[in-house]
Amino acid sequence: MSVSKSGPTEGWERGDFPIVCETCLGENPYVRMMKAEYDKECKICARPFTVFRWKPGHDARYKKTEICQTCAKVKNVCQTCLLDLEFGLPVQVRDAATGPSAIPESDVTREWLAAQAAKQIASGQAQYQTTHGRQEMRESLIKLARTAPYYKRNQAHICSFFVKGECNRGASCPYRHELPTEDSELSQQNMKDRYYGTNDPVAKKILGKTGAYKLTPPADKEIKTLYIGGVDADITEEDLNDIFYHFGELKEIKVVPKSNCAFVTYTTREAAEKAADKLYLSLNVRGHVLRLSWGKPQFADQSTTQSNAASNYFSLPTATVVPPPNPSLSKPFYASMNPNMYGSKRDR
Repeated sequence: MSVSKSGPTEGWERGDFPIVCETCLGENPYVRMMKAEYDKECKICARPFTVFRWKPGHDARYKKTEICQTCAKVKNVCQTCLLDLEFGLPVQVRDAATGPSAIPESDVTREWLAAQAAKQIASGQAQYQTTHGRQEMRESLIKLARTAPYYKRNQAHICSFFVKGECNRGASCPYRHELPTEDSELSQQNMKDRYYGTNDPVAKKILGKTGAYKLTPPADKEIKTLYIGGVDADITEEDLNDIFYHFGELKEIKVVPKSNCAFVTYTTREAAEKAADKLYLSLNVRGHVLRLSWGKPQFADQSTTQSNAASNYFSLPTATVVPPPNPSLSKPFYASMNPNMYGSKRDR
């Protein structure tokens, strides 16, 4: 690992060696790297940093660092592929087991956080903790992790002229002469989504195969309500409607600002299950990562507290409250009330 040094401008980052995984580094132990100080802006914090560029193999494509070392250390990810350095998995898969780490996405707050993280890293205080989370979840991550480097990920891109039938380079072409197998969402990955662990198609594919983190629908088929947690004040019902209406007809959307939650009710159970499958672990509204779960049954325990009732979106029956006596009332009014309500004359 390299130690970041302060550059000529405060906040700029300079390093002697990149923080990359074994796969991105390549199988050749003798790697020649090109180093350009303050050459690019970090794709996350937008601060200039030292960019490294190298070729991990004779038939591989050139690779370079995409984010700064500070952002890489905050999330414990590779500067190039943005995969976790410990498990070699996408951030979204790792956070599903160990719990997501709150990283602000606004420009001002993100710049302040990057500056604070750089100071803590320089003093040796900031280290990403991968020990949190339940032990069984960590064991599942170990099962999913790759035990050996996957150098196939460093292959050159497919030659677009070959696909069109117009490439005349032949064997000297640095790109692969293969036809694309499929045009899926895996080829449309976003750097920030991969870093923050939201809407990552690779993570969705891994989680879909394992099924360990799927949202299991309740046995009660009458439940058609989805619970959304972590709803901030700037999220409105219109924002939720723009996301959830794609999956079916909506019956009601209710935002509870005091509990920072919302409830989305569909007219059919099929629409609710479809929304739960597509949006679980990938629900992002206005830059906020929200939690998604199923609503609880309508006939819940009557001893549930009022705060739990708000989160369940089912109102409890209201009890009739008798007001205490008011001494300022006239005597005839007391006479018209039940004489045993306030005790007998002997008790008074």
